[in-house]
Amino acid sequence: MNRPVIPIREQTRTVVRSLIAQTAIALFAENGYDGTTIDEVAAAAGVSRRTLFNYFKSKEDLALSGLAEQGDVIAARFAQLPADEDVWTSLRTSFHVLEEIEAAPERRFQFAQFIFGNDSLRAGHMDKQARWQDLLTPLIEERLPQDARRELQAHAIAAAAIACLHVAMVQWIGRDGRDNVFDLYDAAVAAVRSA
Repeated sequence: MNRPVIPIREQTRTVVRSLIAQTAIALFAENGYDGTTIDEVAAAAGVSRRTLFNYFKSKEDLALSGLAEQGDVIAARFAQLPADEDVWTSLRTSFHVLEEIEAAPERRFQFAQFIFGNDSLRAGHMDKQARWQDLLTPLIEERLPQDARRELQAHAIAAAAIACLHVAMVQWIGRDGRDNVFDLYDAAVAAVRSA
């Protein structure tokens, strides 16, 4: 099987973008989102302010950059799972990539704290998750039985699953990360499915 060739320039851009974002997240976690300037991020990443803005539109875009990419990874994982598997099981498995992307639990918790602790970032997070819904809906729809309202059903399932993940994250932060976020997610899904 032939893999598409990704030009070296595009690969380099992706790596540099990722390194700048990682640097920013570390500074945000250490100093707070509001306590960190774009100039500090640029200096810590070893780039100029202008170069940083070649990769990111704004400070908020920088803070939330990984969320859009996470949606792509979640959708790709869902698409790889068996078509006859229960949709909710596949969604849970797909959401687990969030733990694989950032291996250190304390970093995941710090990131979630600063995202959910800032009104602007929380709203941006919700916008990114709306894109996840757009990515997942057609994949879910393919698995549902033929029905005139199949697209609506797929949208509802995707929205409910993402809402359950959001609620689980909020509870996880509220409990200082003591619980397993996916145990909380399972409880939220069980509540939705049994109602």
